[in-house]
Amino acid sequence: MAQDLSLPVKRGLDHVVLCVRDLDAAVARFNALGFTTTPRAEHPWGTANALVQLDGNFIELLTIADADKVRAAEFEGFGFGDFCMRFVDRHEGMSMLVFEGADARAEQAEFAAAGLDTYAPFDFSRSAQLPDGGEATVGFSLAFVTHPGMPEAAFFTCQQHAPEHFWKPDYQQHANGARQITRVVMVADDPPAYADFFGKVQSPDAVTTDVDRLTVATNRGELMMVTPAAFAADWPGAECPDVTDGPRFALIGITADVAALQVTNDFGLAVALMPA
Repeated sequence: MAQDLSLPVKRGLDHVVLCVRDLDAAVARFNALGFTTTPRAEHPWGTANALVQLDGNFIELLTIADADKVRAAEFEGFGFGDFCMRFVDRHEGMSMLVFEGADARAEQAEFAAAGLDTYAPFDFSRSAQLPDGGEATVGFSLAFVTHPGMPEAAFFTCQQHAPEHFWKPDYQQHANGARQITRVVMVADDPPAYADFFGKVQSPDAVTTDVDRLTVATNRGELMMVTPAAFAADWPGAECPDVTDGPRFALIGITADVAALQVTNDFGLAVALMPA
């Protein structure tokens, strides 16, 4: 059923895309931090990934597996592989934030009607290895949106067509007690300047601002955009990215069965395990 576009929309956090140059090294590091990762999977346009599945959302560790395929791929709209390749040429780190989707075409129409920069919905499928060693096909439809003032970031909704083959309890058990991504933090020189954009991606009533921060509430977790000074004060020990070229993703906060906050910095992104 198509989504009722007249209702306020507060899409939950679905996943984050962490671009890395060496997928095996990223998997090894996340395993060492106590995360379970899924087997490597390949996309037909030249990227490859492994996932950290949590409760209703996940981390996508993504690399460029075949640059020639990325260059040869043709998209009607947003070039996923091309964006990631250009991003990782400059630096590693989180490049995209993904919200849960129910109907990619309705969501793209909603974004376009709101005057946002949108692209043709993108449909694809791939093979996924199951915990028992078998394989199944998973499919997705994506609706992308970007902001000209945020060239280092992209956003999209993700509609799953075979969630029963994607979400697996065996992949959601983590030695570090990780449960769910509940916070994504970006850094920007002027966070309130992006209130209109996020109000259209979610809904105006989901966005609150202060002089040095912007908060976007969702059905699952929140997005925060803060100034470099506020980030340093909020997250001591986390590395602040360079925002000379625009806002950057800086940190993901994951609720976990831990006694105290734990922050690590790897591959251009801070990961915070927060007491549940």
